[in-house]
Amino acid sequence: MSEHTATFWEHLDELRWTIIRSLLVVVVFGVAAFCLKNWLFAVVLAPTSSDFITFRLMGAAPFSIHLINTGLTEQFMVHMRTAAYAGLLFASPYVIYQLFRFVSPGLYQNERRAAYWIVTASYLMFIVGTLVCYFIIFPLTVRFLGTYQVSSEIDNMLTLQSYIDTLIPMCLVIGIIFELPVVCSVLGRMGLISSAVMRRYRRHAVVAILVVAAIITPTTDIFTLLVVSLPIWLLYEVSVWLVPQKHTQS
Repeated sequence: MSEHTATFWEHLDELRWTIIRSLLVVVVFGVAAFCLKNWLFAVVLAPTSSDFITFRLMGAAPFSIHLINTGLTEQFMVHMRTAAYAGLLFASPYVIYQLFRFVSPGLYQNERRAAYWIVTASYLMFIVGTLVCYFIIFPLTVRFLGTYQVSSEIDNMLTLQSYIDTLIPMCLVIGIIFELPVVCSVLGRMGLISSAVMRRYRRHAVVAILVVAAIITPTTDIFTLLVVSLPIWLLYEVSVWLVPQKHTQS
């Protein structure tokens, strides 16, 4: 019976190969993204023009934001960093599968089933959050700040570095924030929170959402704060609906 039980060193070896396989796939996707430079930056830079799908659907007035480069190595480093993030994003299903495959043998059948749905829901919510950021939050932020002028005599000169430094962290943070319904649902089923409590403290939650949005937004303007706060508030309301009405009795 114990002959099928893996030793600590066998588990360690399996973990090592899990990490190696995952890193290899991330590198392959990252290199592919690096080589497909034109396609990669066509996607990344799309929100800088009124031709972007979001602005076309909104019927926004024509505009175009011109980015500049101010450093000798800046474009190359931005290219590498963006390709690395794209590689990680596209390889993430395989990485998650490898990690789940490593952990699942140590779980009971019901735990494995619950973990599968939690992992799947978490990944899907992260992707949804990333897409919401790319198609809605970030384009609106870029259009407002990139075209805002205190005087017609002053032109905006935005750097590529500042653009990427806003896009990537914002997509990551919004993707993580979209995990809120999953986290609340799990906590609710553990009996730690209930929808009644979440409703009771809704006003406190709104204040907390504004504080969190102010912390995570890369800019300090009220427009971006509201654009980021609105999806978080909607996620909170969805979480209220998902969480059980009362604490489960222990």
